[in-house]
Amino acid sequence: MPSLIDGPSSSLFSPVIFDGNISAADLKEAGLSERMTESLDNAPAGSCVCWGIPFECKDPILIQNEDITVDMEPVSANWLVFMHTTDIRTETGNKDGFFPATRGRDSLNEHVCDYVFSYADGTEEQAEIRRRHQIGAFSSMWGENCFQAVSCHKPRPLPGMPWETVRNDRWGFTQTFADAGYAPRRWFNWLWAWKNPHPEKEITGMRLEHIQGAVLLFGISAGRTSSQPLRWRSRRKLVLTVPDDQEINLYLDEKGLIKPIQLDLGQVISAETRLVYPNSNWEETYNNKRPASSPKEIIIEYTAHPEAIVHLPHGEAVPLSRLEGDKQLERLEVITRADKTVILRALQKETGKPVPVKLHIHGESGEYLTPQDRPRIFNTSWFQDWAVDYSHGMFDQLGDPANAPHHGTYISGESSIKLPLGKIFLEISKGFEMRPIRKTIEVTGATDEITIELEKTLPWREKGWVSADTHVHFLSPSSALLEGAAEGVNVVNLLASQW
Repeated sequence: MPSLIDGPSSSLFSPVIFDGNISAADLKEAGLSERMTESLDNAPAGSCVCWGIPFECKDPILIQNEDITVDMEPVSANWLVFMHTTDIRTETGNKDGFFPATRGRDSLNEHVCDYVFSYADGTEEQAEIRRRHQIGAFSSMWGENCFQAVSCHKPRPLPGMPWETVRNDRWGFTQTFADAGYAPRRWFNWLWAWKNPHPEKEITGMRLEHIQGAVLLFGISAGRTSSQPLRWRSRRKLVLTVPDDQEINLYLDEKGLIKPIQLDLGQVISAETRLVYPNSNWEETYNNKRPASSPKEIIIEYTAHPEAIVHLPHGEAVPLSRLEGDKQLERLEVITRADKTVILRALQKETGKPVPVKLHIHGESGEYLTPQDRPRIFNTSWFQDWAVDYSHGMFDQLGDPANAPHHGTYISGESSIKLPLGKIFLEISKGFEMRPIRKTIEVTGATDEITIELEKTLPWREKGWVSADTHVHFLSPSSALLEGAAEGVNVVNLLASQW
């Protein structure tokens, strides 16, 4: 049985040690389903870290035909997190072989057992354990996840950047740049966090009351976070400065982690070299001018629990709450969150009507800002993304991540976008007949709309000229229509291919 460690361990949690009632070897003779028996070798064992929470997985507890009493060292905690799983259930049809009201392979909401917690003062608390709520099966179908529990595999980014090697059979999965934690389907343990209603009282044991089916309890961890430890906040960003004696290394390891920065109760979503734009004279610089690439700064997008710790190389650890309170520490700087929803409109000055355009926006830290219906993480790999985006110099990055591209996307003339409060730097263009615009805008709490007017300076179409792109691949017809209109191209000849 392998150990599972998906990142650094939180000091806010400690494993609860208990005696199991069956050995790993004896499990294979315990009357479990054939499929579960064959998969037992893939179950986690030993010292594990899941979602930043430490567990000691020794002999498990099998709840199968009778109630089990568990003694433990007295523990006081806000939360107990359980690593457990169930055997699969075989659903039977009616006399005609049909399943008129199927609850799925994992028997949604089936009551499998109760966890009864015993306090030192003799009182008890009971929690129901139901399939696909607090617990799930060791083998899960797509979509049959849990409402109140998560897979013990922490979500993680996937390789897919131009400088990373991606196996050919993983090509489709990498387009999302994320694995939700359900990919290793040989064995699932599920994590469920029980909120202790009496954290001031010591828990001295548990009674596991069997209802139906088979449940395996592998580990328990006691924690003192102030809120649900498995619920992370919405994404945020920061800038990490790498020491002079270190090189920027953004390659993902097999756990989806990068060396420069990791979180215990959280995860890095993406890490990209910081782009340096001419913000001080943005409006005087020219359209599509590529930024510089900072040699020592990385923009980190992350999601985390408020009490997570940021782990840096050489044992450095920074509480996230301290960083977000101070906004800037020695090597870390918080980027203002983009949570102000603004409607952006691009109008032709002569007609006052919305027109399709190419759009680029970045914030004061060089972070790329996109409309809400566009990818946040730009995919610069060739033939991997059909989104209506374009990156100037994208192929230069294939040879060296330090070669900075200039990102943009196409909009139909109106778009909703989340922006940070403060200065943003906007670029809008529409082919060669319209004058491109670079504009610095101050976003405040009262900013609900931004309207940009473009002036037509070259009336080529009116004089009978027709612009065309006669050789185009890899676009859908609707994407070709939008991109062509936004670039002032009158005809797009889209050629089908089966590459």
